[in-house]
Amino acid sequence: MTKFLAVLKREYLKRVRAKAFIAATILGPVLMIGFMVLPILIALLGAGEPVRLAVVDHTGRMYERVRQTLVRESDSARGPAPLDLGANPQERAREMGKVLPGEFKVEEVRAAGRTAEEVKQELNGRVLREELDGYVVIPSDVLTARRAEYYGRNVGDLFTRAQLEEKLARAVNEQRLMEAGVGQDLLREMSGRLTLNTIKVSERGEEKESEAAFFFVLGVGFLIFIMVLMYGGTILSAVVEEKETRVAELLFSSVRAFPLMLGKLIGVSLVALTQFAIWGILVGGFLLFGLSALGGQGAEVGLPRIGAGAVVYFFLFFLLGYFIYATIYALIGSVVTTQEEAQSFMLLAVFPLLVAFYLVFPVLRAPDSALAFWASLIPFTSPVVMLVRIVTRTPPLWQIALSFAIGFGTVVLLVWVASRIYRVGMLMYGKRATVPEIMRWLRRA
Repeated sequence: MTKFLAVLKREYLKRVRAKAFIAATILGPVLMIGFMVLPILIALLGAGEPVRLAVVDHTGRMYERVRQTLVRESDSARGPAPLDLGANPQERAREMGKVLPGEFKVEEVRAAGRTAEEVKQELNGRVLREELDGYVVIPSDVLTARRAEYYGRNVGDLFTRAQLEEKLARAVNEQRLMEAGVGQDLLREMSGRLTLNTIKVSERGEEKESEAAFFFVLGVGFLIFIMVLMYGGTILSAVVEEKETRVAELLFSSVRAFPLMLGKLIGVSLVALTQFAIWGILVGGFLLFGLSALGGQGAEVGLPRIGAGAVVYFFLFFLLGYFIYATIYALIGSVVTTQEEAQSFMLLAVFPLLVAFYLVFPVLRAPDSALAFWASLIPFTSPVVMLVRIVTRTPPLWQIALSFAIGFGTVVLLVWVASRIYRVGMLMYGKRATVPEIMRWLRRA
């Protein structure tokens, strides 16, 4: 145990004291806060002015319907809405009265005895003089052909085009319903958005379900992925460096391979967890300060609700997932002989984690299926899949415990295998190990 702790302390202090670690620890929260704040700031900047749009209505009865659909009604009479941290940044900007992409300033242009071509020539001139951003021509058969034309200087603005298509289609549908005898009040009611409240039924009774837990699961999986990519190479380097310098030959005379490998793995992992803990404290403090400032200004702040039990599961399976993939990198480091040789295995090592992300949606639809059950027990996919099952339809406790036990056992097994390969592989010079040779090492070590 003393030798194991000595290896762990050396690996930890060596990297924590490095200038690169200090610089990354300081810059990391700045970048994370920037990623959180920048989308909101961009949305608050708005798009300058609304899209100036002229409408040529050859039907003689569609303009008012189109105008009502394109022009957003003012929300100022509603008063300030509560701030939901999960809301779209554009919605927050809209509540503050900012001009956003997809907003229009509409005017009607009548033919007044002119031909359609003459009207188009006039509007083309106004577009070229930048009096208009574009114009829409609504043909007389738009209700049956469902086809219109848009002319503008910037037809590459796919967002504006999508907004136009959506709102014109809505206007055509409403006009057809009105001409079929549907009343104006009913049309207005049919155009309203339906709010669907989801209630989870469990043994504890009815619970209001929040999407925050599901996105938290994806966040945990993404965090595992980021940590493995950031520190997988460091773990691999920690295992390979003594191979290249042959220092491990001296280390093996005083410490066995298993505690040496385990000390390296846990030492480097503690460096990763230390850095992420510092980042979490700083970012969390920033969020709490921002929320308290908003609360002091009278804003109503809505926080996502996640149970304490779910947080414990998230933490445990996060650690499990990280250590599983960290040991894979340690195993790769025990097989290869140089850093260059290890590069080809870096992304291959996290491929099972990518598979786990692909399994999220089928498991989400059927959390009690055979696929979900086995994927939540396989150690390379269980850190993500089991969490999805927990937040959708919590499985029996024995399944959660079994998944965690299999994962922990896999970590120990991989470290044991890596240490045996590492000890024999130290004696190889200038030759890449083959699979049969690795199997012989395992038997003889």
